Amino acid sequence: MKAHIVLFCSLFCMLSKGQVQEEVTVKRTLKLMGTRFEITVIAPNEDIGYLDIDEAVSEIKRIEKMISSWDEASETSLINKNAGVKPVKVSLELFRLIERCKKISEITDGAFDITYASMDKIWKFDGTMKKLPAKIYVQRSVENIGYEKIVLDTLEQTVYLKDTGMRIGFGAIGKGFAADKAKELMVSNQVKAGVINASGDLTTWGTKTSGEKWLIGIANPLSKDKVFSWLPIVESSVATSGNYEKFVMLNGERYSHIIDPRTGYPTKGINSVSVFAKNAELCDALATAVFIMGKDSGIHLINQIDGVEVVVVDSDNKVQKSSGIIFDKKQ
Repeated sequence: MKAHIVLFCSLFCMLSKGQVQEEVTVKRTLKLMGTRFEITVIAPNEDIGYLDIDEAVSEIKRIEKMISSWDEASETSLINKNAGVKPVKVSLELFRLIERCKKISEITDGAFDITYASMDKIWKFDGTMKKLPAKIYVQRSVENIGYEKIVLDTLEQTVYLKDTGMRIGFGAIGKGFAADKAKELMVSNQVKAGVINASGDLTTWGTKTSGEKWLIGIANPLSKDKVFSWLPIVESSVATSGNYEKFVMLNGERYSHIIDPRTGYPTKGINSVSVFAKNAELCDALATAVFIMGKDSGIHLINQIDGVEVVVVDSDNKVQKSSGIIFDKKQ
């Protein structure tokens, strides 16, 4: 679950007699892609700010229309409908996204995999599940998963899923991708600065009206209203995955809602992962991957990727981090 990133955007307005108001901070919160988006922009005035936000919202809705597996008319749904049947020609934008997804799957050894959508939903986290699923059902649930079974034809610009029961879904990367695209549009429209927060998948550009960096607060998984560290970011993104709200207790053991697509079983050992990088899309995907890989393997991977950092809170609520992270314990 992507959540619990605290964003502090201060509003500094220069108002005095005979002076025109200078830059203002304009913010709007709304539901998009089935989750909470908070869009903040720095603008010459409120009217322009709200127009800028409207354009960002339109861009996010456009992305949702393309990648939604719930919308039967989307390109993604068309790919899924033709699994095991025939290749589907798609837009270059979606083709490139799927290409990038496959590359992330390769470097994470399948911990991130958009074919996870093929998994049978045998784990329930709504309070109705009273016992562990039988091993045979868990094994069957992952039979159609495998990023290597996504066939991409660059010349024809087609996507083909080899097995009839296969499906792809962008739940672990879609909000980050949408945030990046909205930011890209805002920057091209000369919007000086802002933040797009997709329920924890967050990207920024520019600075606050005061010239200060945007401050990101990393929340304590066991006390979500408390921040254990502040991290200033500029022209950067962050995504957080956590297991503290959605889980099931069985036989005295806690099972996270984040399922390893390679095994069909919930992950263990981590409470939350926050990944920092230039793009929200990459942060989104790697946050999920590190959660599934585990703290040691996950941090080792991140330390090998230039421009990417991670903060991991393990199941004992101890903080682990990659080599480039420096905490500012600001109260």
